[in-house]
Amino acid sequence: MTEDMRTTMDEFDDLESLLQHFIDENQEFLSWIGTRVDDVGDGTMTLALPYDEKLSNTRPNAPSDERADLHGGVAATLIDTVGGLALRTEMDDPFGARIATINLNVNYLRPAVGDLSATANVVRLGGSVGVSEITVESTTPDGETKEVATGQGAYRVFRPE
Repeated sequence: MTEDMRTTMDEFDDLESLLQHFIDENQEFLSWIGTRVDDVGDGTMTLALPYDEKLSNTRPNAPSDERADLHGGVAATLIDTVGGLALRTEMDDPFGARIATINLNVNYLRPAVGDLSATANVVRLGGSVGVSEITVESTTPDGETKEVATGQGAYRVFRPE
């Protein structure tokens, strides 16, 4: 881990705050779409994203009172991101390694028309590869929460030598 990251870690009370700072300062796209860290635990993590029309599929003839579905790439982005970040929750030095996606599988279950929440659970973190399973939920217009996608990510973990 770099000295800068050690100094940054000392500024935060918990890993949740540090990860949010990391997203805000280093992940411009994730910050632009409004990604926020909701929960961090041992081997698990949840990211949330508020509904925003700029992230939706356009429907030219849709009724004006009907929300457009969020683009599937938004759910895939959350699956990829939270799956990789969750691996860091099982590391002694969460920012001492680089993580890159090897494989990403996304299963879309239904359209997302509200805020999103993606929860990852680490299946295994080995010496050089980690695997996470992820569930994405969305709120419906009537306030009900439903699963909209599931996924699994495999990630290459580059640990310092």
